[in-house]
Amino acid sequence: MTQSYRVDLNCDMGESFGAYNLGHDKAILPYVTSANIACGYHAGDPAVMKRTVRLALQHGVAIGAHPGLPDLVGFGRRDMAVSPEEAYDMVVYQLGALLGFVRAEGGTLHHVKPHGALYNMAAVNPQLAEAITEAVYRVQPEACLYGLAGSALITAGQKLGLRTAHEVFADRTYLPDGTLTPRRQPGALIADAATAIAQVVRMIREGRVRAQSGEDVAIQADTVCIHGDGPHALAFAQQIRQTLRQEGIAVQADPYPSAP
Repeated sequence: MTQSYRVDLNCDMGESFGAYNLGHDKAILPYVTSANIACGYHAGDPAVMKRTVRLALQHGVAIGAHPGLPDLVGFGRRDMAVSPEEAYDMVVYQLGALLGFVRAEGGTLHHVKPHGALYNMAAVNPQLAEAITEAVYRVQPEACLYGLAGSALITAGQKLGLRTAHEVFADRTYLPDGTLTPRRQPGALIADAATAIAQVVRMIREGRVRAQSGEDVAIQADTVCIHGDGPHALAFAQQIRQTLRQEGIAVQADPYPSAP
């Protein structure tokens, strides 16, 4: 019996702010199946949130909240010494902001994916992961929690009974423990489309990724992230979508199992 493969393609969006435009949201939306929309802390503002929600609905793309640390200058990619209680409060606050726009436009908040440093911190800090998970559960218990594949965030979500999606990255490299290579280190980003696509297909079909050290790491790929602010984001999205079609891999917003 031939094994079937399915995956979600997600993209971080709505990360412009005021007079500053970032990303290729409108161009990328036809190629992805879910959008993670910034909620105003690391990027985004009310007008950007509304506009991005409307664009996602027009393209039939699943809408997710993308809460981050309150760090506009650092784009939410700098670690902050936040307590679990502070993390809970800031995630509830941001979910509420985006949820208001989603409901006003007649949509549904499909998922939640923490952003940047908050995402990476929660991947290895169980207390922080539990606080974020609790915030999602209290605000939108039907939502799916996107987290780094095999991370503490996924474990916390499953423990609480949330639907979860193990996320992998098309344009990032990995360390032997399954975490992402920090952006400040050489080789953290993959700029070559062919390399990124080959990594994605292998993660989906074989459940493995080659770490920078050369080791193979086991990984589960429910949803693949394409960074919307990357210089090659549009080309990656187009080529990955085309390759997955050629490989017979179905692309949809809910390829992962429900919570136990």
